[in-house]
Amino acid sequence: MELYELALQRAGAPSLSEFQRREGLPPTGLLDGPTWAALLPWLTGFRYYRVAPGDNYSRLAARFGTTVRAIITANPNQDPLRLYVGQLLTVPLGFDVVPTNIPFTYSLLTLCLEGLAARYPFLTVRNIGETFYGRKLPQVAVGLGPRRILYNAAHHANEWITVPLLMKFLETYARAISENGRIYGFSAQALYQRTTLHLVPMVNPDGVDLVTGGLQEGDPGWTEARALAENYPDIPFPDGWKANLRGVDLNLNYPAYWEQARENKFAKGYTRPGPRDYVGTAPLTEPESEAMVRLTELIEPRLTLSYHTQGNVIYWKFLNIEPAGAEELGARFAAVSGYTLAEVPFASGLARYKDWFILTRDRPGYTIEVGSGENPLPLSQFDDIFARNLGILALGLAEG
Repeated sequence: MELYELALQRAGAPSLSEFQRREGLPPTGLLDGPTWAALLPWLTGFRYYRVAPGDNYSRLAARFGTTVRAIITANPNQDPLRLYVGQLLTVPLGFDVVPTNIPFTYSLLTLCLEGLAARYPFLTVRNIGETFYGRKLPQVAVGLGPRRILYNAAHHANEWITVPLLMKFLETYARAISENGRIYGFSAQALYQRTTLHLVPMVNPDGVDLVTGGLQEGDPGWTEARALAENYPDIPFPDGWKANLRGVDLNLNYPAYWEQARENKFAKGYTRPGPRDYVGTAPLTEPESEAMVRLTELIEPRLTLSYHTQGNVIYWKFLNIEPAGAEELGARFAAVSGYTLAEVPFASGLARYKDWFILTRDRPGYTIEVGSGENPLPLSQFDDIFARNLGILALGLAEG
C-alpha cells in the first residue's frame, strides 16, 4: 500500500479522482502538489483550522469526528471559552495516527511523528544524528521525571516491524497521559511525572527504506547496496538486508569486545561490507551507532530495551556481567510476554548496543527478540507482537 492509498482509505474515498472532487480540486486522478497537500492530514492525523463565527470545541469535534478532549490536548495554550474569529487551532482527526497495516518507511515515520507531536504537544521530537545518505535519526522524549529510560528499534533493516511496535506504544501511552488513563494497569500520569522515556524508533532508516520500498532503484544508495549484495549472492535482496546502506551491521559496531566479534564473523565469511554481519573497520564507524552512543552518554538511562525480531526471547546479560536487578526484571518481562529469558550465545553476542550499555554502565539492558519466522516478519504478526510487548514496555517505565 502506498502512502496516498492509506490516506484515501482513511478519508473514505474510493479513488484519487473522487477525493479530488470532494476537495474541490480538478479530478485528474494524478498525485500533484495540491492533491498531496490535501491528503496530508489523512496521514498526519490532524489539520490546522481557522475559527469561524459560531465555532466552539463541541461543534468542531462533531465536524471533524474527534473529541473535545483531543482538541483541548492539542491546544494547551488556548482557552476554549474565549475563541475568536481567525484563531488558528490544531484539530486532531478521528483515527489513530500510527498505522499497523502498511510497511514502515522513513517518510511514514516522519509523518507519524509530526502527527503525534501535534496531537500531544508534551512530546518532544528532535534529531540525534544523520545517516550517510542524509536521513535524520529522530528521537522522541516524553515525561517529566528524573528516571530516564531508552527504547530503540530497527538497528536491523529487515526487522522494521519493531518500528510500528514502538510507535504504537508511544501513541497508546500519549493518549493515556492526555486522558488521565492507565496503561497496562499503571497510571499513565504517574509514569509521566516519575519517568522520562526516550525513544529512537528507527536506528537504521537507510536500510529500512531499502527493505520496505522507501528506496527505489535509481535512488542514492540503491545501486551501491545492490553491488554490495552481490558479494553475498545467497542472501536475498533486499529482504535479507540487515545492515545500513554502507554494508555495516549496526548492531555489531559498538565497542564491546568488537575485536572478538570481528573474529567470529570473519570466520563465518562476513569479511566485507554486505547485507549482514559485517562489523565495519572499527567500532563506531557509522553515524547511526555513534549517534546512539552520544544519546546514551547524554541522558544516562537507567534501563534500555533494544527491539529485534526472531525467537520470542529476551537476552538480559553480557558475558559474566549481571547488573543488579536485571535478572529479576527480565523474569517479569518474560512473565508478562510469554517470552523466554535467556543468555546470548557467545558466538552471537558481542559488539551490540545492549552489550556496550551493560559493559560501560553495568545497568539493566535487554534485547527483546519478537516474533518468529523469516525476516522481514509479516504484518499479520503485529497484533500478537504488540499484545505481548505492551506489558514489557509499560513495566520498563514503571520498574526500570
